[in-house]
Amino acid sequence: MKKRNKATRVAASLFAVSLIVAACGGDDADDSGDADDSAVEEPAAEAVAYPTLAECADVTYDYTYTPPASAGMTVTYDIAPEAVWEDGSAITAADFAATWQANLNTPGSIDTSGWDQIDSVEAGSSDKQVVVEFKSVYGPYKTLFGGLIKAATVENPSDISADFADLLSFSGKPWKMKSWSPSQVVYVPNDKYWGDDKAVTKELVMVPLADQDTEVAAIKAGEIDFAYPQFYGGIEEAYADPNITLKKEFGGDYEGFYFQAKCGPFANPIFREAFSKSIDRDALFQQIYVPLGGESPLECGPIIPGPFCDGDEFAGSYDPAAAETLLTENGWTKGGDGFWIDPATGEAPDVRWIINSGNVRRENTQAYLIPLLTAAGFKVRADNCDAACYFQQRLPALDYDMAMYINTAPPDPSYLTPGWTCDAIPTAANNNQGQNSQGWCNAEASDLLHDADFEPDAATRAELIKGALRLMAADSIMLPLFQFPKSGFWRTDKVGGPVDAELRNYTSFINNHLWTDLDGDGKIVIGAEQWPECLNPVTECANSSWMVWTTINQVLPGAFATTNDGAYAVTNLLTGEPTVTLK
Repeated sequence: MKKRNKATRVAASLFAVSLIVAACGGDDADDSGDADDSAVEEPAAEAVAYPTLAECADVTYDYTYTPPASAGMTVTYDIAPEAVWEDGSAITAADFAATWQANLNTPGSIDTSGWDQIDSVEAGSSDKQVVVEFKSVYGPYKTLFGGLIKAATVENPSDISADFADLLSFSGKPWKMKSWSPSQVVYVPNDKYWGDDKAVTKELVMVPLADQDTEVAAIKAGEIDFAYPQFYGGIEEAYADPNITLKKEFGGDYEGFYFQAKCGPFANPIFREAFSKSIDRDALFQQIYVPLGGESPLECGPIIPGPFCDGDEFAGSYDPAAAETLLTENGWTKGGDGFWIDPATGEAPDVRWIINSGNVRRENTQAYLIPLLTAAGFKVRADNCDAACYFQQRLPALDYDMAMYINTAPPDPSYLTPGWTCDAIPTAANNNQGQNSQGWCNAEASDLLHDADFEPDAATRAELIKGALRLMAADSIMLPLFQFPKSGFWRTDKVGGPVDAELRNYTSFINNHLWTDLDGDGKIVIGAEQWPECLNPVTECANSSWMVWTTINQVLPGAFATTNDGAYAVTNLLTGEPTVTLK
């Protein structure tokens, strides 16, 4: 498909400054003694100032994507006749329609991808049949309607940004929420749940834990029954206890470095590339990640190994000599303190590296890497805050320069579209919708990712994704590090049942309603590493894996769910697979 889309970045104070470069040579004459009076002066390098943090709000993106011409498609869902909400009222087509409107129109919705391709959601032969008309053929339709909103609970389904401040009052799953607060969330069995997999314990309690040390202390003291910690070197020794067991598997998690490209030092692609080439991922891997059981750094980028990457997209990224050459050829010099000086500002860029404080592995990574980056001429400082501040405030506001976090990837690569396209960058113009918290806008990559969403052929779709990944690598917008192990630690004297059955699942420990209470205290307690500031399932509150695991997936029914093997499967909400008709 011929592309006609262009992305233009405009900043209020974007300007260019000419840099005069003096040519320094050897002798004035060659061996023959003939002077060359016709030497051509090298053109002056142009130093460009990029938007500062204060100018971020003025950066806009002129990008639109037009889906390929299509007559669209119809997806028909048949809701199970017995499917009801927690109050016994039927789950109907109206709930599907409300969910569509909420995700599409709510200001601050984190992802409108796919929802914007729907023309209508209406009842079919009855209110238990849902007919969804799509404007175009939309390949990843199974990713939609994964968490239904109960229409009767919202006054205006087109704006639910102010709803669910302190309670998700509805449920279509085995649990229903009894209470929520900053200190805990309590679930009790949904006595109107129609499925065979009913909750087998009296209560499920989830509590926030400040850091990894607190997590270890809590499970050893018996204050929690189950922990789902991020792995780090020495974790097995830290949790060592005769009553605690461990299950570790590799799933859809990967860790990486992310560079905020909308404003600040990494808005400059020259600086971004040089900085990226100065990070020795192999050495970092040996120092930090080998104890976790990995074999080598990832080369796929923001996607786990599989059919959608060749495995070499980010290979060979470390090249310090090339980094130095790149900077010097573009007018950068080193000051007396050894830091690289930006020719546009006359100052060394101040790189704010943010992580969530209390994360041992990331703190160790900073302690190891910052001195090495300093030696390479980059002024880098830790600028950390707690998990709530990090994930719910700083990242969405693009208030950082360099970040480090785990991306929990669902089976379908369509998650790349809301995370990496130009139109998914939160701005005032789009009501701060989107999850592209890197602020990276590459029109060609955006087109490829959007095209992949509308491509029905699996092989062609994979090539489109690979093309976008190579553009990410070429533009040095992030550095993948490691496919991260998923792990569960639990007390065998307090909780039983299939505790380890769904640990590799994208939705993680989603089967906790089947866990059994062994110690007879009437509850199962899970420690949570992150805690949402509110319970709204479509706004920024939902932009966290832990929000999904602890809240959304506990009570919101959906048409499809992920499996432990990394696939989508129809749920008992439906009578079977939906009918898909291409027009």
